[in-house]
Amino acid sequence: QVQLVESGGGLVQAGGSLRLSCAASGRTFSDSALGWFRQAPGKEREFVAAISWSGGRRSYADSVKGRFTISRDNAKNTVYLQMNSLKPEDTAVYYCNVDRLGRPSYYSGSPGDYWGQGTQVTVSS
Repeated sequence: QVQLVESGGGLVQAGGSLRLSCAASGRTFSDSALGWFRQAPGKEREFVAAISWSGGRRSYADSVKGRFTISRDNAKNTVYLQMNSLKPEDTAVYYCNVDRLGRPSYYSGSPGDYWGQGTQVTVSS
């Protein structure tokens, strides 16, 4: 089992920044990829960003490219999502996710096996 705990959400004005963190514990794998998904009220959960174990491969949803940056610290088993130039449409619950095998499809939005509990991000206009 893998446990994921997100933190760093909150309320911010449009144009502001937030940094989300996700700490992983339990059974982890050196080939695993980590990522972020989000779900806005009344909408389906959608892919935001993903990063490989080494950090050498990253992908982003078109809606966040150039504004969000995903990174990870394997010594701390933690993945981060730096969110800049936030917009009201970024308002959602953000979920951390892990794909134990680092499948190629993960980088185009196919979610992995484990989810965190989510952290709320609210961007006011």
